[in-house]
Amino acid sequence: MYRRILVPIDGSATSTRGLTEAIKLAKLTGARIKVVHVVDEISFATSMEAAGTYSGEVAELLRESGEKILQHAKSRVAKNGLRVDAELFDSFAGRVCDLVVDAARAWRADLIVLGTHGRRGIGRLMLGSDAELIVRSAPVPVLLVRAAESRA
Repeated sequence: MYRRILVPIDGSATSTRGLTEAIKLAKLTGARIKVVHVVDEISFATSMEAAGTYSGEVAELLRESGEKILQHAKSRVAKNGLRVDAELFDSFAGRVCDLVVDAARAWRADLIVLGTHGRRGIGRLMLGSDAELIVRSAPVPVLLVRAAESRA
């Protein structure tokens, strides 16, 4: 049974849906949850360097924002009476997908619960899919939670 559930979060509605599912599972199994956030400085720096506006101050703001995202997630988990851990990573240490997989190994997670946008076609080609890469290399099962359907 799942006793240690790792949940990558980025503050988006999609990652919040993943956290919600992880909380439901943890309540059923008595699992502990670990939320992780990756400060994706590489993507930000790449896009901002073209505009010539990237600075160390921006990186610090990204870290502060990441800490707030983690704190909010920890509060949600704790309010549900569950044990929770949190960790912040910088993407300068590697790709987001690799950091998540490494965190799962290091923490000895039994399951990764991950919100995904479910992009297809050109959107997936252009943006890539951290979720797909995590599924391919994860040492444990991965539960993908799709984004809410948008109304046409």
